[in-house]
Amino acid sequence: QVQLVESGGGLVQAGGSLRLSCTASSRTFSRYAMGWFRQAPGKEREFVAVISNGGSITYYTDSVKGRFTISRDNAKNTVYLQMNSLKPEETAVYYCAAGTTADRLRNKELADYWGQGTQVTVSS
Repeated sequence: QVQLVESGGGLVQAGGSLRLSCTASSRTFSRYAMGWFRQAPGKEREFVAVISNGGSITYYTDSVKGRFTISRDNAKNTVYLQMNSLKPEETAVYYCAAGTTADRLRNKELADYWGQGTQVTVSS
């Protein structure tokens, strides 16, 4: 069992930045690909970014490329999402997830574990 705890959400103005963190309880953290998803009110949860277990492979949804960066520190059991140039339409609850491979984890149905989410609100 892997427990994931997100932090770093909050209120930011449009154009601002936030860095989300997700810390895992498991000593097997380095075996998992890690990802970030988001869910806006009334919408389905959507893929944002994913990173392979070793950190060499990353994928992003098109709308965040060039603005968001996913990274991980396996020594700290933590994955990060640096978000720059935030837009009001990116207001959502952001969730951390763990899965077997980066490719599979782009599909939320194939995630093995989820965090509880952290709220990000971008004001216009």
